[in-house]
Amino acid sequence: MRAGPIAIIVALLLILAAAIVFAYQGLTLPGDPMPREGWIALTLGVVFPLIVGIGLMVLLFYSSRKGYDEPSQFRADDHPD
Repeated sequence: MRAGPIAIIVALLLILAAAIVFAYQGLTLPGDPMPREGWIALTLGVVFPLIVGIGLMVLLFYSSRKGYDEPSQFRADDHPD
């Protein structure tokens, strides 16, 4: 392998390790539990983007199946002379 892909892999592994350390430290710190409003905000922040993403994927597959994504084509019988 050349140096470029190796450097990218090393950088991504370092970012992953930093995220794991940050998450572990955040989960093990003593303190008050998250309030009810925090859980509501977390739930809405997860559920709403999932609904939007799933809805957009459904529309993408629907439009692809119905032929809406096909390029437009000129037919001679459509042109008024």
